[in-house]
Amino acid sequence: MLSFSNTEIAFKDKTEKELRRAFLLFKFISYPILLKIGKPLLNIALWLNLPVEGIIKVTVFNHFCGGENLSETEKTIERLSKNKVKGIPDYSVEGKESEEDFERVANEIIKIIEFVKGNINTPFAVFKPTGVGQFALLEKINSNNRLTPEEEDEYKKIRKRIDRICNAASQANVRVMIDAEESWIQDAIDLMTEEMMKKYNREKAVVYNTLQLYRNDRLAFLKSTVEKAKAENWFPGFKLVRGAYMEKERERAAKMGYPTPIHKNKNDADHDYNSALNYCVDHFPFVSVFAGTHNEESSLHLVKKMAEKKIEKADERIYFSQLFGMSDNISFNLASEGYNVAKYIPYGPVKDVMPYLIRRAEENTSVAGQTGRELKLITSEISRRKGKN
Repeated sequence: MLSFSNTEIAFKDKTEKELRRAFLLFKFISYPILLKIGKPLLNIALWLNLPVEGIIKVTVFNHFCGGENLSETEKTIERLSKNKVKGIPDYSVEGKESEEDFERVANEIIKIIEFVKGNINTPFAVFKPTGVGQFALLEKINSNNRLTPEEEDEYKKIRKRIDRICNAASQANVRVMIDAEESWIQDAIDLMTEEMMKKYNREKAVVYNTLQLYRNDRLAFLKSTVEKAKAENWFPGFKLVRGAYMEKERERAAKMGYPTPIHKNKNDADHDYNSALNYCVDHFPFVSVFAGTHNEESSLHLVKKMAEKKIEKADERIYFSQLFGMSDNISFNLASEGYNVAKYIPYGPVKDVMPYLIRRAEENTSVAGQTGRELKLITSEISRRKGKN
């Protein structure tokens, strides 16, 4: 019987040393003041080229990342597969600005697609639009401001890179998810993503859009997209998440004097997330869904909804997912019951992945109860193993 409190299954692939390292890491994250002090100190240390990368790698990096390159990440994926959990390599280098960097990222994503091709343990590829194009340009497009000829040319290059990635995925029979980002560039991303879905999702969902359901307009957006797909004869795919930019969104809205796009409270966000799951399953198999959530209630909600609709646990059009290094109690227990589960596995050079790692630590601190749940589960498993010995 499915239970997210079964820590023996949840931490089956963790050694005692790894469990204790995870305990210390989440204990540190549980003190916001330490994180607040540590972040600027870490940035200064990296800027001064102080030898801190080794410490970062054996602690926070090893816990939340699969490796520094695709080869190292492959070993992480193989390890997960022993417990029926799959992996999604996520090249998490952020903050790049040059055309050369954008081309390099696009080439890396295509390299991932080639790696994923035919590999039963890697069901998806993924990328961030700002990895292949300027944030500022997407913001200008989002605001419907007139572009200069140079910006028009740059915009064409972004679209061409995204099309090259999606075409490679289509040719390789690999599904690819386009991540969501801040609301003030998301409309521009949605336009490009829908263009790719229309082009490549003619027979099944290949390109997936990502919806952040802590936004108060995304449930309506989901429904309108599905209706559009029906009218135009293409198959929509969605990655459903709650979201990753809540504090930033609220601060910007307050500063610039516009209504916040974020739900007023967690209950409203939870309601929209579960309603989105309902809508996708009610329109299954036309709609494919990838449920990215660390919420136990939402995960069980989808399990029950699948049972009601008599959808096979292993149907490839429905996936559950959690981030690598988090919520193993959900991932491993779902996989042990036969559901499709894939961990998002970030990778890249330690220094380049630091923005991702800092955000991950901040999110664990800001999401109510997340760090406490991780600590409770780890402590329970350590105690269980002691009692067994």
